[in-house]
Amino acid sequence: MRKYGDSVVKKVRFLRNHGFSLPEISREMKIPKTTVFDLVKGVEILPEYLSEWTAKRGGSRRTMLKKIKQAAVEGEKFVSHLTKKEKILILCALYWAEGNKKDFILTNTDPALIRVFIRVLKDTLRLKNDQIRISLRLYEDLDKEKCLNFWSKIVGIPKSKFLTTNILPGKKIGKLEYGMCRVRVVKGGDLLKKVMGINKIIAKRFGQI
Repeated sequence: MRKYGDSVVKKVRFLRNHGFSLPEISREMKIPKTTVFDLVKGVEILPEYLSEWTAKRGGSRRTMLKKIKQAAVEGEKFVSHLTKKEKILILCALYWAEGNKKDFILTNTDPALIRVFIRVLKDTLRLKNDQIRISLRLYEDLDKEKCLNFWSKIVGIPKSKFLTTNILPGKKIGKLEYGMCRVRVVKGGDLLKKVMGINKIIAKRFGQI
């Protein structure tokens, strides 16, 4: 963090005392919000300015929620009519980020990502349940049955058809509460070649490093 003189620090703290928000101080002082955040640590807002400051926070939250809602509306319009080609490109992008380079295997903890991946395999590429193998990796403090039911619903495959469930030692601190899901396509060598080929062409189109 850039070092600021005592006069700047004093002014920042004064503004904070008087109920100025971080963005307001940043604009007023022409310094980054992250710097403002560091400079106002431990600074209390004077009681007579608390209500005004609280109102600003509420306004900021309302603005944020409005923007999130608007983004969702725009996103819905953007992806409302995905073509088969676009869905396959989504699958390729997911595989590029999370897939195995030797076998057609994708592993992740994000249920939304897994659901999208499975839906493209089934709905777009017409793979059947018996062509997809599901394995789970769970931590020993997780409820195994709860996790099996959760992932079964996500992938649309009966839990009785899951290949394996590996229990790992330790606790789920900082990890998803349902563990990790591994998706493998049976005899997926040809599909892997096609996906890797598409990703290679995309890399070439955008300029390989």
